[in-house]
Amino acid sequence: MKRTGLFWLQNDLRLHDHPGLWQMQAVEQLICVFCIDPAWYRPNGFNARALGAVRYAFLTQALTDLSNQLDAIGQTLLVIEADPIEAIAALIETYQVSVIGRSQHSGAYESRQWQRLQQHFPGKDFYQAETTTLFSEQNLPFALADLPKSFSQFRKLVEDLPVNRPMSAIDRLPPPPAKLVKTPVRLASTNITEFTGGEQAALQHFSDYFSGDAPAIYKDVRNELDGWHNSTKFSPWLAQGSLSVRTLLSRLRDYEKKVVANDSTYWIFFELLWREYFQWYAQRYGTRLFRFNGINNETSRRCYYPERYQKWCNGNTPYPLVNALMHQLNETGYMSNRGRQIAASCFVYDLQLDWRFGAAYFEQQLLDYDVASNWGNWQYIAGVGADPRGGRHFNIDKQTRQYDPDGVFIQKWQGDTGHQPLDSVDAADWPIMPPGR
Repeated sequence: MKRTGLFWLQNDLRLHDHPGLWQMQAVEQLICVFCIDPAWYRPNGFNARALGAVRYAFLTQALTDLSNQLDAIGQTLLVIEADPIEAIAALIETYQVSVIGRSQHSGAYESRQWQRLQQHFPGKDFYQAETTTLFSEQNLPFALADLPKSFSQFRKLVEDLPVNRPMSAIDRLPPPPAKLVKTPVRLASTNITEFTGGEQAALQHFSDYFSGDAPAIYKDVRNELDGWHNSTKFSPWLAQGSLSVRTLLSRLRDYEKKVVANDSTYWIFFELLWREYFQWYAQRYGTRLFRFNGINNETSRRCYYPERYQKWCNGNTPYPLVNALMHQLNETGYMSNRGRQIAASCFVYDLQLDWRFGAAYFEQQLLDYDVASNWGNWQYIAGVGADPRGGRHFNIDKQTRQYDPDGVFIQKWQGDTGHQPLDSVDAADWPIMPPGR
């Protein structure tokens, strides 16, 4: 009997620098599967869904791209809309799979799913490959349980560590079982954002970005609220795994050797280290990433005001800059790093809302949603995570004067909604009467 392997694709939708798929060369036939979990469409406990329409479109583009690439090397991508545990268990039993692999995932719930599979099939060979981080856990200069409590401490310990060079792109894989039935992917009808999902689009943007002077001036423009060339724009493809972070760092180092190494190129590396920190942070703290009191059990009196929450989501608050940012997010699935800090700070401090509802809404909307970076950054802003200063409250008027002094961004994204009052009902949903009534 042929030895059959199964690789569960998740946030690693590529063929370049993919050690997980390379390890599957040892089997004689291989099933490559991606599961679209029906739970992603259902409302969660924070009044949002895990997967919004723009994110879904971006995902299907990536799946289509990967499917085409696998077809070209004699493989196939099996896309299943079903509970992942049930779907993969059925494949293991139907095709007598003996080896099951995946890329390591920083999400606590994804890790639980993997553990459940292992418990269900104790006699099978399971392995995880590190495909989403710069460093491997065994190369970190500390045990994961001793992860530094702040990014600054982490950076000092790891920024000089060597990073393995990326692996070559896969050009061959064992064939799928002869009777494997391929399921067509439900595609988005149009490309609704500036971004196109998938490895080919990622590598094209990667090539374009490093072919000019954008890396050399990055630090000067990184705080702009809008504009394609004012940030690297790699994050959506990094999040879905269509671009390898090691490949990105390798190309950055090459640029520094051949073109220029300056504060801007260092700052790109600096932000990759922030991403790295949150990957290990999520693995270290597990479900504490989603707790109201965070990793330090900080107390807070913030709660959930339905009206304030809806006004923030829809860009209908008394703050024109925040409104413009939310309109941009809802339409494009993207928001600048500076914009995210402003919008999140407003949610937590000006609207006095439970930060987890904001994080969940970002999860639903953002093309570059990554469980570690998203929830870790929201904890940071809310003062219940890795920030030793205890949170970051941004003065919205000051931010507006500094980053949109002429109101260009607010006008473009229709942020001035007429300065409507924040509340028309109180926390108990009773009407608030205007003065004199």
